Amino acid sequence: MLDPITLGLISLAILILLIALRMPIAYSMILVGGVGTVIMNGPFTVLNQLKTLAFGSFSNYGLSVVPMFVLMGAIASRSGLSKALFRGANAWLGWAPGGTAMAAIAGCAGFGAVSGSSLATASTMGRIALPELKRFNYSGALATGSLAAGGVLGILIPPSVVLIIYAVIVEANIVTMFMAAMIPGFLAVLFFMLTILIYVMIKSEAGPKGGAADRAEFIAATIGLLPVFLIFGIVLGGIYLGFYNPTPGAAIGVFLVAIYGLAMRSLTWEGTIGSLKETAGTTGMIYLILLGAELMKIFMSRIRMPQATAEWISTSGLEPMTVLILLLVALILLGCLMDSLSMILLVIPFFWPVLVELNGGLYAFGPDTGFGMSTEDLKVWFGILALIVVELGLITPPVGMNVFVISALARDTPMMDTFKGVLPFFGAELVRVVVLIMFPVLTLWLPSVM
Repeated sequence: MLDPITLGLISLAILILLIALRMPIAYSMILVGGVGTVIMNGPFTVLNQLKTLAFGSFSNYGLSVVPMFVLMGAIASRSGLSKALFRGANAWLGWAPGGTAMAAIAGCAGFGAVSGSSLATASTMGRIALPELKRFNYSGALATGSLAAGGVLGILIPPSVVLIIYAVIVEANIVTMFMAAMIPGFLAVLFFMLTILIYVMIKSEAGPKGGAADRAEFIAATIGLLPVFLIFGIVLGGIYLGFYNPTPGAAIGVFLVAIYGLAMRSLTWEGTIGSLKETAGTTGMIYLILLGAELMKIFMSRIRMPQATAEWISTSGLEPMTVLILLLVALILLGCLMDSLSMILLVIPFFWPVLVELNGGLYAFGPDTGFGMSTEDLKVWFGILALIVVELGLITPPVGMNVFVISALARDTPMMDTFKGVLPFFGAELVRVVVLIMFPVLTLWLPSVM
């Protein structure tokens, strides 16, 4: 029989190969985890696991928030919220060089705060903003690049489905993770806007000034933003202040977004049915990936792969910060092969024990620990850093799902131009990661005061 660690390494290589061959990640993990367990412990072990594994995994109360936030985003994309967001942002920013692209970034941030999905943010805002960007003669690279990059804001700005899944995996408080994401999310918007400003300073013809809104249009567009801020404030404000936990908060968000769509007469019966179908499909996909990840995690735990990895790294002599940077680089590279949710589910169970070990153990606390913080703070800080670098997989080849989404909408812009357009934003994201590594307080301050 193969040595367990050797079997684990072979299994990981097969898993990456299957993903590279475009087999769905859920089926890849179920296949590799199931076959690996059969090799180690026989077929009856897998059958016994499957009797209770699905129920045990999906009955986690923390996961009940996922379909609610997915439904909230699905209804939001059909209720006209995105148009109101872009119109309001453009009224404030569109007059400046590159202002319409900045308005698209602001619209992506606002819609991401309602939908929690990067792909939904990119596709929805792309349909709204691309015609305006073309009308003002923006270059194809800047127009499509800013929208593809703006879409990644949906994965970090609360509420975020991927952030919820991370919290469930490492047993973190979802509300704490939401609060920790606020300042890094704001920095992302700020850095993206600065990137556009620098871009148009270098290439002024790439982002011409838009038309300044007249007084009446400006007031109407600004008023149109109020329902969005109201929904965001009621949902996340109520969660932060402790009036309700995330699941009822998400249900309230669904209700408010639906009321908005009905009041604006933009949410039709067909749109409601489409939202429910989209929610069922997306939630089913997420839960199937969760099942595959759980099978994979059990198999790897049986062969002690995470423990062996932690022991090997802890005895390698590398500094904890060096290991952290290497892990983040690995996440960026893996993002070229798989989507963000799959990566979090597959990789975090391996990486998190390593960081805990380097920090001095599960109950480490104080400035004398490996990273100079408690395990709970490390859990939050690493989660935000991980999600930021996972975002980059949405705009890096060959997967780059946001780039494919925007390219499908902007057929007159070559995909290579879109990839060139996202490069400055990729650089801005790397700068943000460096800033957050150097100053953990930017992530940890808000949860500590609330």
